[in-house]
Amino acid sequence: MLKALMLRKKLDDKKKILEELQKTAENLQIRETELEQSIAEVQTEEERTAVENAVDAFETEKRNHELQTTTLKKEIADLEQDLADLETKQRSANLERKQPEVRESYMTTTANKAFFGMNMQEREAFFRNQEVRDMLQHVRTCIREKRSISGASLTIPEVMLGLIRQNILAYSKLLKYLNRVHVPGKARQNIMGSIPEAVWTEACGKLNELNLKFNNVEVDGYKVGGYFAMCNSILEDSDINLATELIQALSKSIAYALDKAVLYGTGKKMPLGIVARLAQASEPDTYPETARTWKNLSATHLIAIDSTTTGLKLYQELVLATGVLNTDYSSGAMFWAMNPKTYTKLIANAMSINSAGAIVSGQTATMPVIGGAIEKLNFIPDDVIIGGYGDLYLLAERSGVKLAQSEHTRFIEDQTVFKGTARYDGIPVIPEAFIAVSIGGTAPTATMTFATDTANANA
Repeated sequence: MLKALMLRKKLDDKKKILEELQKTAENLQIRETELEQSIAEVQTEEERTAVENAVDAFETEKRNHELQTTTLKKEIADLEQDLADLETKQRSANLERKQPEVRESYMTTTANKAFFGMNMQEREAFFRNQEVRDMLQHVRTCIREKRSISGASLTIPEVMLGLIRQNILAYSKLLKYLNRVHVPGKARQNIMGSIPEAVWTEACGKLNELNLKFNNVEVDGYKVGGYFAMCNSILEDSDINLATELIQALSKSIAYALDKAVLYGTGKKMPLGIVARLAQASEPDTYPETARTWKNLSATHLIAIDSTTTGLKLYQELVLATGVLNTDYSSGAMFWAMNPKTYTKLIANAMSINSAGAIVSGQTATMPVIGGAIEKLNFIPDDVIIGGYGDLYLLAERSGVKLAQSEHTRFIEDQTVFKGTARYDGIPVIPEAFIAVSIGGTAPTATMTFATDTANANA
């Protein structure tokens, strides 16, 4: 309603301006007639010059008036169309809200309860979407009829696909910092080499040829996902309960594995992680010939700070550690990842007593002096801090997130099994832009345990 009122107000204001322009048009018509008379009465050169100047000024004013009138008429037409569309949508929404099946489906839910950031009206619109309703109804039908599904895979409707991606962003701590691109297949990112220094010479001397090299890295798309079993009683509840369980389980599982791979991924059937790349002591056999010159960063970018270093000295060491970062290619901000225990240690080391006698800490959700947001991830080892410029990590996201289900796998347990998949690949394209620091005295390692791929152990 408020938006419609605003559109009507804008429309009325512009119509009033158009009325004034129409009055001006009448005055211009009168002036044009007067100028025609003046042209006929010209006798001297001075009179001719004066009339020509007046005609030029009139023509300019007339063109500006016509342009303003044309533009205003288009704006009025657009506003009238927007208002008509909005009123049509409001009438349709009012009719749909009067449908008994829609109203009844929300009698058993808490009307004001937030659902993935949606308000009540947005939530109702989501579940009125025919694709979503068809998918949910299909799931319930399979459960009630106790029939098997032979290879039936339900592609998530676009409206729900957006929700899953949104919640991966919400659950993932690192995704928002990375250079994330959607690709349909293999992708290549070009990297321009260092800008060469121009050469000074005589004013009439020959120019020197400068060397500029391009490199690139390739990314593919590896599958990440799994399945889970859900009690049928949950599925038989309201649409909101069903969708919440499906979306949350898929999103959390994929996001957790994705964050771990970005930091510690081996590069084999998963992205190459930041720490894994920094820990490489020799050039891998699979390193592309077209990539940048490989560098051993294990001695410079895996840094150990003595465990006895505390307080201000600790933060000074952290600042000095960032001196090795390559910032030439980054246009973004830094991030720092650590587990909650390490974060608490930093808070304790930054504590002091202020002038009011209160205990305070200079450590907040942003790294002091250095800058950069702090993200807490439980799988990172104690005392290890990983950070750098996230926009220099390329994360390729393939299309085709799917949800599939079957009820006969856990038939006796009265459960339905759902599976969720996504496809990603990634690599730190400028690995010198990242560091891993240990404040426990021992340099960080790339050791990390991933969920075992037991389903393909013999493949």
